[in-house]
Amino acid sequence: MKAHDDLSPDAATEVFVEHRELLFSIVYNILGSVTDTDDVLQETWLAWSTRTGVENPRAYLVRIAVNSALARRTTINRRKEEYVGPWLPEPVVTPADPVERTEAVSLAVLVVLETLTPLERAVFVLHEVFGYAHTEIAEIVGRTPAAVRQLAHRARDHVRARRPRFPADRHVQQEVTQRFIDAVVGGDLNALMEVLAPDVTLWADGGGKARAAGLHPLLGRDRIAPLIIGDRRRRPLESLGIRYRTINGDPSALLLSGDTAFAVIVLDVEGDQVTGIYAITNPDKLAHVEVD
Repeated sequence: MKAHDDLSPDAATEVFVEHRELLFSIVYNILGSVTDTDDVLQETWLAWSTRTGVENPRAYLVRIAVNSALARRTTINRRKEEYVGPWLPEPVVTPADPVERTEAVSLAVLVVLETLTPLERAVFVLHEVFGYAHTEIAEIVGRTPAAVRQLAHRARDHVRARRPRFPADRHVQQEVTQRFIDAVVGGDLNALMEVLAPDVTLWADGGGKARAAGLHPLLGRDRIAPLIIGDRRRRPLESLGIRYRTINGDPSALLLSGDTAFAVIVLDVEGDQVTGIYAITNPDKLAHVEVD
């Protein structure tokens, strides 16, 4: 068998492409940014294309990608400090088939992961999402297995404290999303009040480049429902197309202006009510969303 250093350029490219989907999923869940993930994958490819002494391509590629992602978090965190309004991850369209979306982390969980340290987040993603053992993660991030176990425990407790509920049934989530959109499009305040939980929270990410609901998350059905309906009446939605897509593993709504993504609406659902609304209208964050 050929040593990996002896691979032809075409064969080396084939190996990278074979692992690209895995690398994208890991890095995206660490960064929450498609643009930065693409940059990290480019850095990983450059390292792979000049590799020496590689025995295990998968392990090598994951290690390079994860450490590049950890370095990239500094840039993202600095960008977030200057960001206008609530910051939400860039949404990605994921397969509707649950078998194919096992590695999809919901938008709501990604928001919680933003409160972890970069290293805690990387450990959480590798262990909880992708099933890496603590010993494997230790080799990837250059820490001892004991340190990684401590990081994993701290990250898991942090996430569970903020996401204690069981995930909503997919069909219920689809039905509630439909009810929410119907109420908004129809300008029906009573119907919207019924579908929203009393303590619902709205995160509206326009990034200062698109209309959004204030500079901070809004809490409470009595504040949010009239705001949404009032905004809908000021800006008719009839000109917008509505598509239902799976975004970050959850049934969601994609609003279109012509052939361009205008907004992504992802709902956090408990029982048959909405407990969280994630509305992304920043055009920069919607540039990668597949419309068709």
